[in-house]
Parts: sequence; structure tokens; C-alpha cells
Amino acid sequence: MDAQRQPETQHGKTDRILVGRTSKFSSRCNGRPPKNPLKPKVKIFKAAPYKVHHDDVNIELPLIQSAISPLILPAPFYIYFYFFRLAHIRSIIRVNPLTPKNFPDSLAASQMDSRELRIMFATCYGHFMSHFNMLVFPALVLPLAGRLKMDMAYVLDISFWMYLLFGVTALPWGVIADRWGARPLFLIYYIGAGISGLGAAASIDHPQRLSIALAMLGLFSGIYHPIGLGMISKGIKRISLGMAYNGMFGNLGLAMAPLLTGIVNWLWGPQAAFLVLGLLNLLGVELISILPRTRTHNSDDKGSDEENGLLGAFLILLVAMMLGGVVYRGATVILTTVTSFIFIVGMLGQYSGGRTAERFDLRICYLIFHAITIPAAFLMASTTDFPLVMLTLIYFFFLLGMQPIENTLVAKFTPKKLHHSAFGSKFVLTFGVGALAVKMIKTIETNSGIETVFYALGIVSVVLVVVIVILIQKTR
Repeated sequence: MDAQRQPETQHGKTDRILVGRTSKFSSRCNGRPPKNPLKPKVKIFKAAPYKVHHDDVNIELPLIQSAISPLILPAPFYIYFYFFRLAHIRSIIRVNPLTPKNFPDSLAASQMDSRELRIMFATCYGHFMSHFNMLVFPALVLPLAGRLKMDMAYVLDISFWMYLLFGVTALPWGVIADRWGARPLFLIYYIGAGISGLGAAASIDHPQRLSIALAMLGLFSGIYHPIGLGMISKGIKRISLGMAYNGMFGNLGLAMAPLLTGIVNWLWGPQAAFLVLGLLNLLGVELISILPRTRTHNSDDKGSDEENGLLGAFLILLVAMMLGGVVYRGATVILTTVTSFIFIVGMLGQYSGGRTAERFDLRICYLIFHAITIPAAFLMASTTDFPLVMLTLIYFFFLLGMQPIENTLVAKFTPKKLHHSAFGSKFVLTFGVGALAVKMIKTIETNSGIETVFYALGIVSVVLVVVIVILIQKTR
């Protein structure tokens, strides 16, 4: 004991505590080295930091993530951070190398410049309006049924051609944009949709003329997706982040359209709602003046446009996107009671997906986001009330969060000169073939009950994940 008693120095008290605890602990460890009693109980997983060297810029990105208890954070955020913790362990998930091609050339370049901000402002407003245009009519079905003295089924039929043309015209518009450029079609989009909205307001008491006006609204609104996403893929350095912001505004349009339309209808009637719709689209014409002339980044890359595309990988991705369209359409149809919450959570998911796609392998991110939806879909079949709502939010957080990742993969697998056509192909499948989910759900619900619908969505997601695994093997 005398040997252990030493004069107190700056750390003398700590030293005696360490000695006492160590000797007490050593009697129970049977010769094994004792654990450090001051070591924190919360395990912290660390991976060695990796560095990026480019143009004499040395960027060190430490990869540190704590294991957070599910009792502290809500379930969606726990799964989200848990995914990041796993992603930092190279033996489990292969980290996407941050090469100069997909990482900002310097710290100063990490922020968007004025040219990129103008592109984002114009495209985000366009995305907002394209979905806003499609959801104004559903919010007016009941007032129109009373005004026209028609059954709801007949009123809904008025919008058939609007939704059909909105989906099937995406590819033709994309092909035209690859030949003529995006600016002229953006102008056609805003002017055509604006005049169509005013025409719908003027034809509010004539069902046939109203159907024609709505069909024109769907035709011109179908311009946006191949044009806007193509502009982002060509004009924004940080493609994934640009896709995330753009997707968030699309969800905002989906969430705000019923609310704003309901308010305008309550104050002034359905005719005023279409009038406001037309004016909002015509307002977009002013944004054409701020759009910069089209030019692509990374123009100093030595590969040609043809070398930038992977046809086989893109075809496999098309199959995955088609299945994703079936799952998305089916889920939004069956879960209409929480639609507004879905789109708000989807905005968070899309931002998270865009940031994730910047840091890790796009294919692995795409796989994981879709894989997480599978257990959520199966569990929704056996839950009700609050647990069902929570599972729904988790489900849509990842189902919508994968969209920036998916759009970035489209840009990576296709030549730049065909980006508009590639995005047009995607939306023909997701909006067109995905619409078959409505028929599938109706059949399954009639024959087997609504619980079976969730199992069906989960099975489709399983097939989707298998397709993504094939995509990863194809592009390895």
C-alpha cells in the first residue's frame, strides 16, 4: 500500500483512482487485461479518414458516426443514421470514391454559382407548377359535380386525356429538346399551360370544352420532366443535390395544390381556381429570361458523349424505374388519408437522398433505399392507427428519397446529348406503366382485401431490389 501512496501531483488523484479500480477489477478477470474504467460506454464506430487530392487541394473527410439508440430518435431518423453508420464501414458498403468528376473542384466550388442558381430557380418553379397543374382538377371534382349536375364518375372522366397526355408525351418532348434545346420548350410549356388554364376557366360550364382544355394542360405540362431534369443534369455540377432540391419543389406542388385550390374555390368558386392556375403558369414566362444558355459542365473530360453512356445498364435501370413507378402509384392510391404528410416527409427524404448520393456509391444507395421499403410494406399489412402512420412515413421517406439517386443514375448511364430523351423514357414508364398499379390494387383489394395490397407492394419491391442487384453486377 505504501508503494501505491505517492505525493499528489497534478494527476495524482486520478492515478490513485485508476490503481484502485484496476486492482479491484483484476481479481475478477482471471488474468485477462482489465478494461479501461474511464472508457465511455457508448460505442463509437470509426473508419479511417480518406483524403481527396485535386489541384493542390487537400480535403480530409473524417468518417465518424455514433450508434444511436432507437429510443432517442423517431424510427425514420434512426434508420437513416444507422444507414450512414453502416455506410462508413468499408467491409459492409463500398464507399464511393470522391473523384474530381463528382466532387467539387475546390472548397469554393462546393456552392452553386449564379448561373446554376438561375437554372435551379427556373426548374424548381417549373416542377412545382407541373404537379400543381395536375392536382387542381381533383380538388374541384365535388364542386364541379354540383355545378354541372353530373355524377362524380362522369366528372372524373373529364380529366382522362389530361393525365394520359401528361405521361405519354414525355418521350416525344425529350426527343424534341435534344434537337432544339430546352429554352424554347420551356417557353412553350409556360405559355401553353397558362392559356390552357385560362381556357378551362372559360369553359367551366361546358364539359366537352373543359375536357379539351384539360387535355391541353396535360400535354404542355408533360414538357417539364424531360426538359427540367435534363437541364439540371447538364448545367449543375452537383447533380444529385440539384435533383434533390428540384424533387422537393415537386412534392411541394403536390402538397400545396389541393390546399390553395380549396381556398380559392371557397372564396370565389372553381372558375377562379382555373384562372389562378393559368396566371401562375404565365408568370413562369418571366423566368425564361433568367435561364442561361445551355452548356455542360466537365467539358474538359476526354471521353466523348458516346463513351459517357452505358446502354445495357440504362435498359436494366428502366426496368427498375418501371417497377418503382408501380410501387409509388400503388402506395399513393391506397394511402390517400395521409397524402399531405407523405409529401412533406418525401421532401426530407429527397434532400437526404441527394446528399447521400454525393458521398457514396449511387448503385448501393439506390439498393438500400429501396430495400428498406420492403419490411415497411410487409409490416403495414398487419398494423393500424398510429403504428401504420409511422410505418407509412418511413416507407415514403425512402421511396421518395431514392428519386435524386435514380435521376443521377439516369444521367450517368446515358450520353449528355440524349439526357432529355432518357428522362422522357423514364417518365413514360413511371407515369404510364405505373398507372397499371391502380388496376392491380383494385383487383387485389376486391378479391383478397386491403391487407393483401401491402404484401403485393412488398413483393414488387423485392423484384425491384433483385433488378438493382443485377444492375450492380452489370456495372461492376
